[in-house]
Amino acid sequence: MWYYQSKKDDSEVIDKLTELAESYPTRGFDEYYHKIRREGLKWNRKRVLRVYREMKLSLRRKHKKRLIKRVKQPLEVPSKLNECWSMDFMSDALTDGRKVRVFNVIDDCNREALAINAGLSYPARAVVETLECLKEEIGIPKYVRCDNGPEFISKTFVNWCKKNFIEIKYTQPGIWAEFAVFGPAESPDF
Repeated sequence: MWYYQSKKDDSEVIDKLTELAESYPTRGFDEYYHKIRREGLKWNRKRVLRVYREMKLSLRRKHKKRLIKRVKQPLEVPSKLNECWSMDFMSDALTDGRKVRVFNVIDDCNREALAINAGLSYPARAVVETLECLKEEIGIPKYVRCDNGPEFISKTFVNWCKKNFIEIKYTQPGIWAEFAVFGPAESPDF
C-alpha cells in the first residue's frame, strides 16, 4: 500500500513560529498568523495552524473561577443602627473614556450613606481603608452585605472582616434586587 507524503518543507514555518513564540510568548495563533501575513508571507492558514499545533505552542485556556455556593438567607430589615451595612460599587465613564468607580456603604437600618468614595481604581485595600475610617468614626456592624465582586472576595477584605468579627453575607450571583429598598421608609425605634 502506498500513502501520499507531502513534499512541502515546513522548516521555514517552524523557524518563523519559533521566532514569534520567543518574541511574543503570551500571544496566540491568530496574532502570530497576522504578523506572518503582515510580513508578506503567503502561507496557508491551515498549514501554519497544523505546524503550530505540532509544535505544541497552543496556550492554556483560562477558565473563569467558580464561586462557592452560598446558603440562601432571607433578607431582614435590621432594627438597630450598625447592625448591617450594604456595600457595592457604581461605575461611570469620564469624557476621556476612563472608568470611575464609586464605592458606597449604606446602613440598612436608616438607609444612611456612611461612605461614598470615588476613584479610577478601587482595590480591596482601598475598601479596607474606607472601612477602617468608618470603624473609627461610627464603629463596626455585626455583618455586611455585599456581592461577589473581586474586592469583596479577596483575602484582604475577608481577613479584615474576620479580624474585626464581622460576618459577611454575600448576595446570590445575578440577583441584583437583593440590594433593593425593603419597602416604604419607616422610622426605626432608636
